[in-house]
Amino acid sequence: MWLLNSSIGRKLIMSISGVFLILFLLFHASMNVAAVFSEEAYNAICSFLGANWYAVAATLVLAAGFLIHIIYAIWLTLLNRKARGSDRYAVNVRPKNVEWASQNMFILGLIVVGFLGLHFTQFWYKMMFAELMGHHEVALGSGMVSPQDGAAFIRYYFSNIIVVALYLVWYVALWFHLTHGFWSAIQTIGWSNGIWLKRWQAISNIFATLICLAFAFVTIFFYLKSIL
Repeated sequence: MWLLNSSIGRKLIMSISGVFLILFLLFHASMNVAAVFSEEAYNAICSFLGANWYAVAATLVLAAGFLIHIIYAIWLTLLNRKARGSDRYAVNVRPKNVEWASQNMFILGLIVVGFLGLHFTQFWYKMMFAELMGHHEVALGSGMVSPQDGAAFIRYYFSNIIVVALYLVWYVALWFHLTHGFWSAIQTIGWSNGIWLKRWQAISNIFATLICLAFAFVTIFFYLKSIL
């Protein structure tokens, strides 16, 4: 099957899964911003999603897309390293017009994945997973809260300056990953040409900036709210 046996096929699978994940990030960022304007609205969204069958099904699809993206990223990286052989040990100057992010996508991806582990343990594990396990309350700090009280989790974790700093580092790595990954995925899928390449690159920069600024805005807002 050419999707698995060819380099173009493998890149196509990784690109499609990447676009799918980008759309999820757009939804997640929009959902988080709602918490700034109305914690009740944010909790209503958390309740609507929660452990309902459609939310669980969407989570499984999202997890599958994420795993596919990671597996193919590792696979392509190993194949590229094998193809380069000893050349990868040579000291090279970054070619002109080659983005720094394009040469460090795998490392940026590892940083993003690493911080996702932190995010899952702080939010998903104590929210959707706790509901699936039948827990009506979970420990948060010195108290107990409902798994559907997403605003309480945001207030608690984003009141810690260390946690806030770690998330901001995560957003920066995510921004670099998205600025290259978005337009590169579009190009691989075939929705680009000589005229549209620069346009897609500009759109990628704008899109990545809006998503990461939205995440950072929520994080900083709740930290400032906790100390003022």
